[in-house]
Amino acid sequence: MADVRWLDDREARLWQAYRGLTRELQRAFEQQLERDAGLSGAEYAVLAPVSEAEDGVIRMRELGRQVGWDRSRLSHQVKRMEKRGLVTREDCAEDARGAMVRVTAAGRAAIEAAAPEHVAAVRRHFFDRLSERDQATLTRLFERLLDGLGEDG
Repeated sequence: MADVRWLDDREARLWQAYRGLTRELQRAFEQQLERDAGLSGAEYAVLAPVSEAEDGVIRMRELGRQVGWDRSRLSHQVKRMEKRGLVTREDCAEDARGAMVRVTAAGRAAIEAAAPEHVAAVRRHFFDRLSERDQATLTRLFERLLDGLGEDG
């Protein structure tokens, strides 16, 4: 344990602020989605890329990559959304082992109802509080951190 580089006070303050920000932003967005559209954050996370995909259909593997979830979590979420009538699961024509997810009319209506208020909440809680310079700085820093995580993986 002597080799551990413990966080100093400045680093600890930054880390706690970051963790608090991500937690509170997530809470605010979850509440907004539930209140305005009756969707969970997970449902919105799935519906967004499926509804933006060509013909409203996307391969499960690609959807998992886009939302950043493992196969099991995605499969359970899609199953819950099928029960709600938001998406359907189909066999993949090119690969019998693959599965496709298609947005339904109800799913498209739900994402279209949710998106305007969700974007407004993102602007209100995030972008409106930052100057263009702040945004450019955060973009550069976040991309650097993401690139570093890619190198470690």
